[in-house]
Amino acid sequence: MASFRPGAQTLPPVVKNLIIINTIVALAQYVIGKFGIDMADYFGLHYWKSHYAHFWQYFTHMFLHGSYNDVNLTIMHLFSNMFALFMFGSWLENVWGPKKFLTFYIICGLGAAVMHMGVVGYEFHTIENAFHVFQQSPTLDHYNLFLQQQVRADPSNPLFMQLVDIKNVWNNNPSQNLANESIAAINHYLTGFNYQGVYFPGVFDEATVGASGAVFGVLFAFGYMFPNTLLYLYFLVPIKAKYIVAAYAVFELFSGIRNSAGDNVAHFAHIGGMLVAYILLLIWKRNSKRGIY
Repeated sequence: MASFRPGAQTLPPVVKNLIIINTIVALAQYVIGKFGIDMADYFGLHYWKSHYAHFWQYFTHMFLHGSYNDVNLTIMHLFSNMFALFMFGSWLENVWGPKKFLTFYIICGLGAAVMHMGVVGYEFHTIENAFHVFQQSPTLDHYNLFLQQQVRADPSNPLFMQLVDIKNVWNNNPSQNLANESIAAINHYLTGFNYQGVYFPGVFDEATVGASGAVFGVLFAFGYMFPNTLLYLYFLVPIKAKYIVAAYAVFELFSGIRNSAGDNVAHFAHIGGMLVAYILLLIWKRNSKRGIY
């Protein structure tokens, strides 16, 4: 059984300050976004081949949420993460103390980012290979097949619409040779395109933001340390913490493998946060004479 430290607080200092920092950053995202600056371009986590990639993003992405041009998304993303951090992180900080809890939180967030980037790297490598195959035989049939298998429909994206325009023109007149145009359009769609000083981001430029990886690590640790604690689903149905954690893990794994259209949630980052939490808890337990309890 885990026991609380003397002077346990409902809202301990690290959890409180993390909530404050994340809220301030979310507000800054909105305000600065009104001036046409997207903080996610600089501080969100990007694929290493992205125009926007920087090493510090593995850390800074944990403090951004949602998007400056979608207030509802930002509020829901921020609230769900900070509420979970408050509910479960407060218990852990009261048991471990501020320093150990903050270390755990940051390591889980970093580990989640590394796993997410590994999955993203694999997915983008698959797309790059498909593009390479297409370039060897840039026919109309192969172009249509590439769009069907590798391209996500997004009418708001001008680079996607460029692909569609070429597809329509080529399908209407198959005798035309649009091989060079199609190769250039796919390259722009993937890697971005700079036109008259204006940069249009490509698929490789998509940013990942949010504290979810670290929070899922906190959730796992809570279930690991307090497995039989009852949590009330919809405030009515009592379920033990260990079953909630297991259900979350299965759901995230299933959702990540399924990867359905329109799903922009970084499921493998969540799994990564839980996996790193488990490894870290085992290391701490092994290195402590009395265990983590």
